[in-house]
Amino acid sequence: MNYTLHQLKIFLKVVDCQSITKASEELYLTQPAVSIQLKKLQDQFELPLTEVVGRQLYITDFGQKIAETSRKILEEADAIRYTIEQYKGLLSGKIKISVVSTGKYVIPYFLKPFMDKYPGVEISIDVSNKNRVVEGLIKNDSDFSLVSVIPKEVSINSIELMENRLYLVGSSTYPHTIKRLSDLKKATLIFREEGSATRNAMERFLSRHNVAVGKTMELVSNEAVKQAINAGIGLSIVPLIGLRNELANNTMKIFPIRGLPITTNWNLVYNKGKKLTPAHEELINFMEENKITIADEHFGWAAL
Repeated sequence: MNYTLHQLKIFLKVVDCQSITKASEELYLTQPAVSIQLKKLQDQFELPLTEVVGRQLYITDFGQKIAETSRKILEEADAIRYTIEQYKGLLSGKIKISVVSTGKYVIPYFLKPFMDKYPGVEISIDVSNKNRVVEGLIKNDSDFSLVSVIPKEVSINSIELMENRLYLVGSSTYPHTIKRLSDLKKATLIFREEGSATRNAMERFLSRHNVAVGKTMELVSNEAVKQAINAGIGLSIVPLIGLRNELANNTMKIFPIRGLPITTNWNLVYNKGKKLTPAHEELINFMEENKITIADEHFGWAAL
């Protein structure tokens, strides 16, 4: 066997993308360069790693097994590099963080000072909805997750970072008066998609207060919800944390009604049984020591 780590990295990207074209784009390489390295790796084996049916590339069962082993090899290679850097007195490593969609307004501010302090640590962030974030925790695809509702499906440790408050909001030009819960029956209510923690909180609130829901709209992102609100389509119960610019520009307003805001907490969570690296442990220590200062500095405005 005479494969290289570079070839294994390219093969894994092809496996993840199920496409040589997409893999080349993500690796910032030309398509022929990716194809050449993939062929060189294939030449090491008698069995095929991939096959093409029609115009679609598929990974064979043998290729999937090689991909699993390749991931382990690359992880061990990274571990060697991190060990060398640690002996030099440098903290290094990789940290994967999955974030529920509204959390994208929060997590960068907590990570920025950590990344400044430890430039040798590589951090990747995947933004998704609650169901996929929890699935990532269960499968150990993520080292940490930022959630506003503690998942019950997996045994975790949790670091409470700051409050998450949800208010009823609408366009500043919304034409109807909303003072009581009963007024909501004449409004179009805008919901996030199934699996969203924001949607679940909104549905629980409406059910708990026996609010009759009339017209509704479902959208798959916070930004889409905000655009629908700005367009005057309707109202939604959303986290305040994502509305700073809209409130400052007076394009949106909060409707104060009984039972709101809904208050939860942003939590950085991780599996109790997870084998923590030095980088993981330092992130945990850093968050515990600095979370109050970071929250006050960047999110004090949200303490309405």
